[in-house]
Amino acid sequence: MLANLPPFLLHWAITAVSLWVASHIFSGLKFDNSAALIISALLLGFVNAIIKPLLILLTLPLTLLTFGLFVLVINALMVQLVAKLVKGFRVSSFWTAFFASMFISLLSIVIGAWVAGGSPETTIQMPHSGVWL
Repeated sequence: MLANLPPFLLHWAITAVSLWVASHIFSGLKFDNSAALIISALLLGFVNAIIKPLLILLTLPLTLLTFGLFVLVINALMVQLVAKLVKGFRVSSFWTAFFASMFISLLSIVIGAWVAGGSPETTIQMPHSGVWL
C-alpha cells in the first residue's frame, strides 16, 4: 500500500500546481487560501477517478456522437462540482470552468511528462514462459 503513496502524492502536487497556475491565468477561478487549493486538488483527483468515469459511461452515446468532445463538458462539470463542494474555491461560470479544465489537463500532462523525464514510467514486458494472460 505504501508503494502507491509517492505516485499519488506526485499526482496530487501536479494537480495543485496546475490549479494554482490556472487561478492566475483565469480571472473567474479563485482560491481564498492555500488550504482550499490543496483540498480542491485532492477532491478533483477523487472526482476524476470515481464520478467522471460513471458520467462518461452514462453519456456514452452523446460522447460517441460528438466524437469525444463531450468529455470536455464533463471535465468542466467536474471542476464546477469541486467548486461547489470546497469552501474557498469559486468558479464564475461554466465557460471559465470549461477553458480552465482544458488548461489544467494540458498543464498536468506537460508537468507530468517533465517530472517523468519525458519517458513513460512503465514498460510492457513480454512473458518469458509463453503463457499469456
